[in-house]
Amino acid sequence: MILEVAALDVRPGLEADFERAFDQAREVIARSPGFVSLDLRRSVEHPSRYLLLVGWERLEDHTVGFRQGPLYPRWKALLHHFYDPFPTVEHYRVP
Repeated sequence: MILEVAALDVRPGLEADFERAFDQAREVIARSPGFVSLDLRRSVEHPSRYLLLVGWERLEDHTVGFRQGPLYPRWKALLHHFYDPFPTVEHYRVP
């Protein structure tokens, strides 16, 4: 399994809107082939920062299947306008 990890810095004051939009986005990504799990955690020290953890069966399920697939435009429309700066995504192997 591959774990996608991203720190999401949401523009201050938009956290509640982001969380509502994320509830919709969660349903979008869950329909993607190779999707395993999703966890979103809000920072205690920086309440506008969230940690996104997404489990994928394979790296390509995220980088090709999701990001280049038909579901990504909806994910992008729901969430990308909340970020400042835009997040960096990394992938980790899960034993």
